[in-house]
Amino acid sequence: MSFSKSRLISTTLTLATALISPPAPAQQYPNKPITVVIPSTPGSSQDVQTRLYSPKLMESMGQPIVIDFKPGAGGAIGTSHVAKSAPDGYTLVSVSTSFGVLPAFSPLDKLPYDPVKDFAAVSLMIRNSSMLLVSPSAPFGTFPEYLAYARANPGKINFGTTGGGGIYHIVGAWLHSLSKTQVTFVHYKGSGPMYTDMMAGRVHAAPAISFIGIPLVKSGKLKAIANLGTDRAGAMPDLKTVAEQGVPGFEYPSWSGYLAPAKTPPAIVNKLSAELAKVARAPDLIKKFGSEYTVLVGSTPEEFSRTVATEYVRWRKVVEENGIKLEQ
Repeated sequence: MSFSKSRLISTTLTLATALISPPAPAQQYPNKPITVVIPSTPGSSQDVQTRLYSPKLMESMGQPIVIDFKPGAGGAIGTSHVAKSAPDGYTLVSVSTSFGVLPAFSPLDKLPYDPVKDFAAVSLMIRNSSMLLVSPSAPFGTFPEYLAYARANPGKINFGTTGGGGIYHIVGAWLHSLSKTQVTFVHYKGSGPMYTDMMAGRVHAAPAISFIGIPLVKSGKLKAIANLGTDRAGAMPDLKTVAEQGVPGFEYPSWSGYLAPAKTPPAIVNKLSAELAKVARAPDLIKKFGSEYTVLVGSTPEEFSRTVATEYVRWRKVVEENGIKLEQ
């Protein structure tokens, strides 16, 4: 065999091996701790849910999972940090429905990140039911009473949010736009201090995912007056939806998932997604979350990418059609 022919065969085999074998970084991943950024405060619903996943993910990946809180600006501070991080699979962000909301308020060139171009979708992890909670000391105890009070006392209800431009802000603005009522929005950096102020009566009302809200309701600390979804939740079947109580066309779909920086190698993204899917199927974790109001998903990157794109379009439409302003 001639030298040139031998070299040609060798080169062909090398190229074929490269095509079927993942790059070395993906083969070695992970070989150090993985940081998960939570763009809200400790005690928030995103914190609670992410922390339930972390031990299972650590066990599955064989590396520590480090939680890093970076709250503020409706989640933009922590999310922007991850967008600018190295695309190596070692820095992720745990996002919720809020991720698709902030971009709906302003042009993309005014945001510190692009919600589609700057991230690689990893996995949609959870779909939650949600509810409207009120303080036990508030001058209303049902949703019809809440609407009647709001109409008779414009701006007197203090409505808690987890930051201007966040999901609770837009949910509240949309609800009161549809019901033709006015409230005063009180913005917090996370849901923990917001619910603490609700218990003390300093805030009258705020949304909550059922996973967080139901324990507060059962303990008597707060009261649920409406289901914010389109269907009643199995955990509280008697809690009527907003639509059933006179405000049709409203829905708050709650979800959470993981994103990585854009240009993270597909092999690493797929490995993370596969491991998170295993976590979502763990029977003990399903039991902890409560299947009557939370669905553990563990989707593919492609499925989560479609969810992110759909949600962005959805919330921009809500903002534009209802004239919702970030400064409200």
